[in-house]
Order: sequence, then structure tokens, then C-alpha cells
Amino acid sequence: MITGASLIALLFGLILIGVPVYVSLGFAGAVGLLVISMGQTFGDPFIAIPQSLYSGIGFFPLLAIPLFILAGEIMNRSGITDRLVKFSVMLIGRWPASLANANILASMFFGGITGSAQADTSAVGGVLIPAMEKEGYSKEIAVAVTASSSTVGPIIPPSIMMVIYGVSVGTSIGALFIAGVLPGILIGLSLIATVLVLDRKHKFPRRTESIPMREKLTITKDAMWPLVMPGIIVGGILGGVVTPTEAGALAVLYALIFGYGIQRSLQVADLPAMLRRTAILTAAVMLIISCAKILSYALTVFQMPVLIGAFFQSISESPIVFLLLVNILLLLIGTFMDGGASLIILSPILAPIAVSYGIDPVHFGVIMVLNLIIGQGTPPLGLCLFIASAIAKLPVERGAKAILPFIGAEVAVLFVVTYFPWLALALPAYFGFVA
Repeated sequence: MITGASLIALLFGLILIGVPVYVSLGFAGAVGLLVISMGQTFGDPFIAIPQSLYSGIGFFPLLAIPLFILAGEIMNRSGITDRLVKFSVMLIGRWPASLANANILASMFFGGITGSAQADTSAVGGVLIPAMEKEGYSKEIAVAVTASSSTVGPIIPPSIMMVIYGVSVGTSIGALFIAGVLPGILIGLSLIATVLVLDRKHKFPRRTESIPMREKLTITKDAMWPLVMPGIIVGGILGGVVTPTEAGALAVLYALIFGYGIQRSLQVADLPAMLRRTAILTAAVMLIISCAKILSYALTVFQMPVLIGAFFQSISESPIVFLLLVNILLLLIGTFMDGGASLIILSPILAPIAVSYGIDPVHFGVIMVLNLIIGQGTPPLGLCLFIASAIAKLPVERGAKAILPFIGAEVAVLFVVTYFPWLALALPAYFGFVA
């Protein structure tokens, strides 16, 4: 007899043999609905399936996803990478392992503009991996620093994964954006600390030349233009002036003004290509969301949320133990499943259970996103690791070995944020998003 557990096993089995995620989600969900209908406990699955496909993406807040993607695409095409890299190098100055630390800082800035880990790896890595090699870093370290720091993007606002979680569980996206600020900074600082620890053994290259004051002023002025965009997003939401979706529209408008009016690095002919890439990326995300809705519907009918909740309660009634089990589960899932798909499937199941343990849904959202972004730097699915390795022309297995200390630092931050909720909730509480 097919149960909810059987459907989940079918889903992971399909993914492990290489079936595309959206096909795996839709197929497993369709099988579940067909089985339910045969038992005469459910209506026509051929009506329920298209209804689920539509209802999965029929939420206005999801419009923020293509807007943030387009804004990031325009800013990236406008040439912000060089500006942010120069600004980061200037701020790091003559620290030990200066270029490696500048790489991390640039990723933090870049993530606050695009919200995409893969875009961060491609853009920042394309500039800094060759530069780090030229300066004397090994390919392994260059790949490890780039891939691990790129994962900061989905936690620092704007974050597409936060939008997906917020829509999935009905939580304020603005609160989630603000809640990601301190954890994102903590991850960046932990990676810098890791580099400094490794520097004691490897003696990484250290910059000795100083930057003239006039050049510093020019670099700062150039970097401020792209860095204003996260301020528009966060400031508009904090001030109650705009919703996250409206903030996305303002970000697109600012990006167009910057690219075509201020930077003047874009041509009208560039716009169709940027719109096309935005449409492709948006379609990929929305297709996963809509197909996941079919599976989510089937799992709900099979009462999987209730069964999983009872399972956790049978193990322990302690929220500490529950969060430990969730972290282990999500860290494992994040290594071989897309983070967005994992959020869509698991957040409607796990978030209500977390609330029953007295855990704030905003705090739990940050925990889920942190878990799943770590997976973007680990094989077998770690796209950031694959992209960085391809840029460096390095075998992935060598990059995977070098990234382990950085993954360890990120996991340490994950557990700190897990068991010290105020790190995620202090800013949302200060600005009135949570009690």
C-alpha cells in the first residue's frame, strides 16, 4: 500500500537516479493523488493536478522573485562586480590573507544585491579566482573560499529562498528579510576567521601596498551606487512604505537608472537578453514550486504533517532535540536536493511542528534557509562548488576537500543561530515585525 512515506521515498529515489527535480516532484505527487482517488477518498485527480499546478504559484508575493532576479541581472550586467571587489580589497587593506578575505566581503556585498548564490559564484569567482591564483593562492583555496562565501547570498536580503519560505508557511517576508541580516554577517565573519586560522599554516599572500586617499574616495563613491539598492529594499520594507514585492519593483527601477543613466554601461539591445535570462530562471523556480504543490497536496491528504509531528513528539518533547533532528535532516537533504524545492516540500510540514514546540516561525525560517544554503557548497549537488571548480579548472573532489573547514564554520554558525534565537529575532522585534 502506498503511503506518504512511500511517496517521499519515490521522490528521493527519482532524484538520486538523475530525474529532474520538477519531474520527480510532479510524478510522485500525481502517483499519490491517483492512488488516493482509487480508494474513493478523493475527487478526480485530473482536476486536482492542474489546480495544484496553478495554486502553487498563484500568490502575489511570488512576484518578488522575478523582480529580484531581474534587478540582480541588470546590476550584474552593469559591471558592479569590479566596483564591489575593489571596495572590498580597500576595506580589507593589508590584513593577512587579504585577497581571500576580500573575496568573502565582496560576496556579502554581492549577495545583498542579487540574492543568488550561483550568480555570486559566477561573478565574483570569475574575477577573484584567477586573481587569487595569480597572487599565489592554490586553486583549492580559491575555490573553497569562493564557493563557501557565495552561499551567504540567499540569507542576506533580498533572498529568493526567504520569499519561498514566507509564501509556503504564510510568514511575513519582510520579517524574514530582516531576520537574515545578523546570521548572514555571522557567516561572513566565521569564514574570515577560518581564513585567518588557515593562514597560520599556509601563510597566504598578504598585500603590502597602500591605496592613495584620492583613489580610496573614488572607489568608495563607485561602490556606493550599487550598495544603495539593498538599502532601498530593506529601508522601504522597514519604513512600511513598500511590500517586499513593491521593493523588488523599486530595485528594478533603480537598477535600470544605474545601468542606463549613471553607469551608462548598458545598451537598449542588452535588455532582451536580460529579460530572457530572468524569464528562464523564474520559470525554473516557478515550475519547481508548482510541481511541489502537487506532492504537498498528496502528502497532506495522507496526513504526513500529523504523522511526522507525532514522530518527533514520540522521540522527545524538547525543542532542543527537535531542532537538532531538523538540522541533521536538512543538512543531509541539502547535499542532494535543490534548496527551493526542499523548502516548498518541507516547510509546510515542519513549520507547524516547530510552532507546536514554541519556536517562532521566523526563527525557524532562518534555520531552514541556513541549513539548505550550506548544501550549495557541498557535493553531490553543490552548484556553487561546481561553478567555482569549473572557473578554476579544478576537479570537484579536490575543491570538496578544501571547502570542509569552511563548511564546518558555517555549520557552527547554524547551531549558534539555532539555539540563540535572538540572533535572528532581535532586528525583526526591534522594527515591530515580531512580538
